[in-house]
Amino acid sequence: MEHHREEPGLPAPRGPLSRGVEAYLRGAGRLPRLEAVARAEVYGEDLQLALYLCYELHYRGFEGVSPDREWDPELLRIRAALEQRFLSALRADARVHDSVDEALADLLVEPVDGAGVTHFLRDEGELWHLREYAAQRSLYHLKEADPHAWVLPRLWGRAKAGMAAVEFDEWGGGRADRVHARLFADLMKDLGLDTTYGRYLDAACAEALVTVNLMSLFGLHRALRGALVGHFATVEITSSPGSRRLAEAMRRTGAGPAAEHFYDEHVEADAVHEQVVRHDVIGGLLAEEPHLAPDVAFGIDATEFVEDRFAARLLADWRASRSSLHAPLAREATHIS
Repeated sequence: MEHHREEPGLPAPRGPLSRGVEAYLRGAGRLPRLEAVARAEVYGEDLQLALYLCYELHYRGFEGVSPDREWDPELLRIRAALEQRFLSALRADARVHDSVDEALADLLVEPVDGAGVTHFLRDEGELWHLREYAAQRSLYHLKEADPHAWVLPRLWGRAKAGMAAVEFDEWGGGRADRVHARLFADLMKDLGLDTTYGRYLDAACAEALVTVNLMSLFGLHRALRGALVGHFATVEITSSPGSRRLAEAMRRTGAGPAAEHFYDEHVEADAVHEQVVRHDVIGGLLAEEPHLAPDVAFGIDATEFVEDRFAARLLADWRASRSSLHAPLAREATHIS
């Protein structure tokens, strides 16, 4: 199936920052003052939605918003202030590894008694948990691999070739029906979810917004190319075991064949990608630019930090039998054939 390609509508604001950015995008108001950025909670709903609105202009944009807003100088000025707060907080809060090798070594260790989101979904998750997880993750997976493409012009040699090879797989290897964003839309259909791009932006929690904003932040700044490579490595290295657990969760709950296939595909593909990313992308980048090693490690650490926060939010809500979404889904929905 094809998922909808229309520009998404603007979401409801979550505070003065996102309200001001949204009004400016519609041509109906002024942008917030820079002092308001300094007062906002850095990982909170308002700041993260405001930043997401700025970033989305570089992807699909929004219905009724002029494409010219993408490079609007005033909007870029407020975006820079939002980014600076976000980046400063990440550098202060994320774990710091002394080397890329140490950071990668930790990623490669699978805890025997893991208790993360994918473990929960595999062992005790119900269909409504899987539907919520898919809705939250749709903010990224319906544009899967796109944020990482920003780094391609900033790499060369072995790193560029390796990165392009993995991205080519993510985009279906030349086959539209195998593009991973398309496969995720098929998964969403199995789960009875709306496959429209951006449909669940209003419902997604701040912690989900943070995970997507992180890759846009890294991808849109050449100075952060090392961090983007670190982020990409984290995704590819941790994807295969997590996807295996999610595939088992889909089978156990009878989510549907497309739901199973999406994660089965990632188990196999990302096991291969892991080797390419470690040896060619990271290895090639650091052979050419060894001074970027701390940035690669930071990208890994920051990714782990924001993903841990997202997981903690989901598990806290689910263990309390409450929805993780701002607009809860109907729990009785089942597989749609």
